[in-house]
Amino acid sequence: MHPLLLSAASLCAATVFGSLIGFFIKELPHKWNDTVLGYCAGIMLAASTVGLILPGFEGRGTMHWLFVGISVMVGAWFLNLLDVITPHLHHITGLDPEQHRANGRISHILLFVMAIALHKFPEGMAAGVSLNGGVAGSTDWTVTLGISIQNIPEGMVVIAPLLLAGVSRLRTFCIAVAIGLLEVVGVAMGYFLANVSQAFLPLLLAFAGGAMLYVTSDEMIPETHAHGYQKLATYALLLGFMSLLLMERSW
Repeated sequence: MHPLLLSAASLCAATVFGSLIGFFIKELPHKWNDTVLGYCAGIMLAASTVGLILPGFEGRGTMHWLFVGISVMVGAWFLNLLDVITPHLHHITGLDPEQHRANGRISHILLFVMAIALHKFPEGMAAGVSLNGGVAGSTDWTVTLGISIQNIPEGMVVIAPLLLAGVSRLRTFCIAVAIGLLEVVGVAMGYFLANVSQAFLPLLLAFAGGAMLYVTSDEMIPETHAHGYQKLATYALLLGFMSLLLMERSW
């Protein structure tokens, strides 16, 4: 199977799989929610660093490194801009039923779903761009693997607030599938952009890496430290970080 199709299918399938789990596990205790999210944060940190930012720096010259560094910051700024557009993302995160009930108005739920969807697109682009970042023409699967793992609990997150807001199970599942398909569009766009402009590939890799680092630092990690289980979440983050490094080294 073509790397583009395999990456897109993996990301979408992980989101759909997570949503299916969400129908059976509608809530998790804070302890386990923060642990799972911490592990995924570690996965995302490793994927963005090893699979995107470091390959972007593989070039000589101070100016090259400078532009790559600026691209990392621009990627983070872009996600910051999305947060300004959809500010309610921070208020309905994780598998916390208390948060979902507190924000149970359908307008808030729709903002939440839109925020998740908007974040899926740049994540998909990051995976698509990274497919061109391998050594000597090889395919780098680090980012695809990392985002796929992170998509499972994120798929679960989409389900709970929709069900609590009274949306039917079928419609909820269709929304989850649509969000996964949006990530497929992102994978395709990132892949073709990197193919068309190989000269800009390091900048695209850095941009995608900065966007992923922003999501991890600004959204995922603070959520894991909000309920008194920050030490457990921190060790889970380290475990996730090392897990992806070991998987990346094993292939």
